[in-house]
Amino acid sequence: MAEPVIALHDVSLTLASRAGPVEILKRVDVDIAPGESVAVVGPSGSGKTSLLMVIAGLERATSGSVRVAGHDFMGLSEDELAVIRGSNIGIVFQSFHLVPTMTALENVALPLEFAGKADAFATAGALLAEVGLAHRADHFPAQLSGGEQQRIAIARALSPRPQIILADEPTGNLDTKTGEQVIDLLFGLQRRRQATLVFVTHDLKLAERCGRLVRMADGEIAGAELAPA
Repeated sequence: MAEPVIALHDVSLTLASRAGPVEILKRVDVDIAPGESVAVVGPSGSGKTSLLMVIAGLERATSGSVRVAGHDFMGLSEDELAVIRGSNIGIVFQSFHLVPTMTALENVALPLEFAGKADAFATAGALLAEVGLAHRADHFPAQLSGGEQQRIAIARALSPRPQIILADEPTGNLDTKTGEQVIDLLFGLQRRRQATLVFVTHDLKLAERCGRLVRMADGEIAGAELAPA
């Protein structure tokens, strides 16, 4: 069996609140293989998004072991985490988080420019074509529909060709038909890139498109199963 590209062992996350410390994640164990697609499901407040943020290095676990793309996230500085995240992990959020003063092309090129890539705009243009929005390259986010904005956000997340794609309710702000189109696009890109996909959703129909389901409840892994064929 291939070494996991994501390995969380005995991971806990406790955050401060006015009422005192709150346990968000409790002794979580998750291994995800390269190229695997995994849906994380569970009720609101079960810890799904927090788990994704720990995997992304955007939230530091209180204890346990977090290894992602061969790196020990618990032993890295914030600057080191940012570098590894920029080259290994693409994140798609429910909110599109596009820069409103930048065109679609500029938004997609942004991570590549930060990485110092000389061909940032050529690569961004090719990605816009891949998500079917080459004709929208010079449009600003306010001129795009919600579905188009999310496709731009997906293109931006995938522009550095990350080996891991993290998606947090990416259809949450979209109507059903548009959401299905976006999901088709996301899974198609994941397969073509042979990337690992971790997908947080409330929608079991969408979750079952992944190879495996991880169920969370009250900050713990409540179970894991292969998705129905």
